[in-house]
Amino acid sequence: MRHAIFFLLAGFLVLAGCAKPLPPERGAYAGEWQSSTMGLLITRDGHVAYKRLVGTNGSKTVSGPIQSFEGNNFSVGVGPIQTTFVVSVPPHEVGGRWMMTVDGVELTRQD
Repeated sequence: MRHAIFFLLAGFLVLAGCAKPLPPERGAYAGEWQSSTMGLLITRDGHVAYKRLVGTNGSKTVSGPIQSFEGNNFSVGVGPIQTTFVVSVPPHEVGGRWMMTVDGVELTRQD
């Protein structure tokens, strides 16, 4: 068991080194974004943690460094294993709250 934990920790540290900080023009993406079915954490140092409820008992999770931005969309992963998040409405302020639509889900930034 100790060996498994060591290898998991070592793997995480290797992955952590792959992230690049968010570009200044993407600073509004940083934060904890939530809806009733999705949570998305984007850190200023370029890491993402994502969880989305699927169906009644399932969920999908993704975590890793941001690899690239293409338009408003961004890709997360390592090497050939990547997930693209489609941002149809980029971060913007509405009535004092920050909103963003990712993969068809409207998210609110938690401040």
